[in-house]
Amino acid sequence: MSTSVNFSVGDPFPMPILAQADGGMFQVDRNGIMFLLQLSHTDAIAVEAFRTGEIEFALTEVDGILFLLYRIDGIFKDGWGDAPLSLSLVKKELLPDEKSLVDPTIHLYLVDTNLKILLAQRTAHVPEEFAEIIRQNVRTQKEEPLSALAFQKKVSAVWAKKSSADLREMAAAAHTLPMALENAKLH
Repeated sequence: MSTSVNFSVGDPFPMPILAQADGGMFQVDRNGIMFLLQLSHTDAIAVEAFRTGEIEFALTEVDGILFLLYRIDGIFKDGWGDAPLSLSLVKKELLPDEKSLVDPTIHLYLVDTNLKILLAQRTAHVPEEFAEIIRQNVRTQKEEPLSALAFQKKVSAVWAKKSSADLREMAAAAHTLPMALENAKLH
């Protein structure tokens, strides 16, 4: 990696945010696996829930599109959200390679979309089975790339038929990040 990106809570988020809407973004690039949650209305409870609370993840693939499903107690009262994975907006020089896919870590970021600042960050190691589903989808996307428009059409078609809860029911893998406070008590 030629340049280093500094993620510091309270500072402007160092990467461009293409969609200004509330919700999750799931990305894989040369720096690894990333989940970005963008919210326009946050409070201290939401920040702590993201930083230290239990977070549930699941993966479902529909029509070649991999959805990261997420549920975060303290932020969402309505259950599951989803974030589809696309390589179509990743710059060519930042596309993931086999070396960057080895690490089964997801980097989690909570960003205020109004102020464009990083509110909280966290890392999570996921089981190998979970990581392998992501790797396989990335390999397929690299071999058979979709344009941003084709990707959006496929996602819209899935969303027209399935809710996030429906997608969760179809999940091929799931993982729960435990409360970080419980882990801190053990040390």
